[in-house]
Amino acid sequence: MDRNLALEFVRITEAAALASAKWMGRGDEKAADQAAVDAMRRAFDSVHIDGTVVIGEGERDEAPMLYIGEKVGSKKEDSPSIDIALDPLEGTTICAKGGVGAIAVIACAEKGGFLHAPDTYMDKIAAGPAARGLIDLDLTPAENVHRVAEANKKSVGDITVVILERDRHSDLIAQVRKTGARIQLIGDGDVSAAVAAGWENSGIDLLMGIGGAPEGVISAAAMRCLGGDFQGRLKFRNEGEKERAQRMGVKDLNRKYGLTDLASGNVVFCATGVTDGPLLKGVKLLPGGLGKTHSVVMRSQTGTIRNIEAQHNFLVKAIR
Repeated sequence: MDRNLALEFVRITEAAALASAKWMGRGDEKAADQAAVDAMRRAFDSVHIDGTVVIGEGERDEAPMLYIGEKVGSKKEDSPSIDIALDPLEGTTICAKGGVGAIAVIACAEKGGFLHAPDTYMDKIAAGPAARGLIDLDLTPAENVHRVAEANKKSVGDITVVILERDRHSDLIAQVRKTGARIQLIGDGDVSAAVAAGWENSGIDLLMGIGGAPEGVISAAAMRCLGGDFQGRLKFRNEGEKERAQRMGVKDLNRKYGLTDLASGNVVFCATGVTDGPLLKGVKLLPGGLGKTHSVVMRSQTGTIRNIEAQHNFLVKAIR
């Protein structure tokens, strides 16, 4: 994938972050999310790609923009065909409450590179490069914690595990606590948390638990770029979700997906902070009609990771 496209995608996540940051702490999740969706959709129009949203805001009947199957980009004869997984505002509740770690995120792959994950849950585990090939959903939480500790040359008591704070995770939390490992419970935003597990010096060593399947695909794309590891297994809530998954091409409903099952080929991952978090600084609105963003763009093909801090002049180019 052309490296210049990676920088074009950063402009898209910047647009979504700037638009949604206007709604930080105002208690309106829908307005924050819609602002991000609208800004991201408009920004795609300036990129010369033949893009297809394979992970988006939902199916067409549920999402007027950036729905699964929507075509994006300004297509020309020589435009590359690209599959896109996106979350215009990952952490809508975080943004609405002014919390920690909301981001705007895009992952891109060559056509056919992403699992077309249905909008259901996924049991996930993610760790950094040192533990690649060692973590496994079929192991117990304790076994995974001990493997990650050994791989990172840490004592178990120095390992930090991120888990979504949900009732369904009460047993998982109890098992991790029994090992003596530290736990960081989060209310939302497990893409950011999964990426943190693969990010050097983030303070996060392991992510475990059940979250959204679409977010799992995006997280796997990031791990491809970081050299980390990720596994996922779909967790269906009802028969309707199983039928939808089968229509989307999922043949084995109980399959354990590895990293390249979820995100294969050349992959690009871009994210811009909306609120301050463990990976990215949030949008800063400054005097004189200025603003600052902090983004990361990563490519699996080269392993390059770029941190981009940008200053925006809203008197010249307004947030819409």
